[in-house]
Amino acid sequence: MLKIRLGVAPAAGTGPAEFAGLAQRLEEAGVDSLWLSELVYSPEVDPMIGMAHALATTSKLKVGTGVAILPGRHPVLVAKQLLTLAGLAPKRVLPVFGLRPARAAEHDLFPVPPGRRAAVFDESLTLVRRLLEEDSVTFSGEFFQVDGVSLGPRPAKRLDVWLGGSAPAALRRTGRLADGWLGSFHTPAEARAARIAIQEAAAEAGREIEEDHFGLSLAVADQGIPDELAAVAARRRPGVRVEDLVATSWAEARRLVEQHIEAGLSKFVIRPGHGDFDAFLEKFQAELVPLQN
Repeated sequence: MLKIRLGVAPAAGTGPAEFAGLAQRLEEAGVDSLWLSELVYSPEVDPMIGMAHALATTSKLKVGTGVAILPGRHPVLVAKQLLTLAGLAPKRVLPVFGLRPARAAEHDLFPVPPGRRAAVFDESLTLVRRLLEEDSVTFSGEFFQVDGVSLGPRPAKRLDVWLGGSAPAALRRTGRLADGWLGSFHTPAEARAARIAIQEAAAEAGREIEEDHFGLSLAVADQGIPDELAAVAARRRPGVRVEDLVATSWAEARRLVEQHIEAGLSKFVIRPGHGDFDAFLEKFQAELVPLQN
C-alpha cells in the first residue's frame, strides 16, 4: 500500500514577517510537510533560507523545495547546503529541483551557457548526487571539475533528490538521475502517464524509483481562480481547461487527490489559491488529511 502524505505551501505573497511562525503552527496542527517555491521577484522567502528557518523552529515537520532551480548554481555549494540541513534536521529535508524558473524575468538570475541549460542540469544533478553519497568525489565534466572533494559527514539516511518538470526530456531525466518526481498542473491521466514514463526511463537506465516517490502540487481555489493562477495554468498547459488543473472547491480537491492516488501518486503539496491561510488550513485538515494512511 502506498504511504499517502499531504503537505502545504504558504499562500502566495507570504513574506518573512508572515512566514516567521508558520512552521511551528503547521507542526502543532500535525501537518506532514511545508513546501517553498523559488520566486525571487516576490515577497516570498528564499527556499533554502526558509527551509533552514522552518527546520530550526520545529522538530517533526518536513520541509521541501517545490521547486528550486539547480542550473545556474554551483553543485558543490548546493550539496554543501543540503548536507548541512540534513545533518541539522535528519530525515526532514526534501529537495526538489527544476530546470528553469517559473517566471521568464528570473531566467538571467541562473546563468548557464546559451542553449546548454539541460546539459548543465544533468551534470549538476549527477555531481550533487555523488557529493551527497560519497565521502570523496573526483569529477571531470564539461562544466564542473572537482578533485578529491569531501564535504563532511553524510546523513545516516540517504538524502533523496526529486525533480519537477513535465516535458518528455524532464521525465526521462527523472528516471535516469533522480529519486522521485513532483509534478504540477497535471490531470490524473497525465500524471499516470508521467509516472509510467519515468519508471520506464529508470528501467532503461538500470534503476528503480520507489513506488511511493511520485507526487503532485495542487492548487485549491475555492474562492475563485485568481487571474495570476489562471495565467500560470494557461502558460504551463495551453489548451487545457484551468478547471481540470486547479481544484475549485474542497470537494473537488478531494476528488482530484483520490484520482491521483489511483494513478499511482502518493505525495501531495496543496497550495492555497487565495490569501486566507486560516480558512485554507482548516479546510485542508478537515477534507484532505483524512486521506493519509
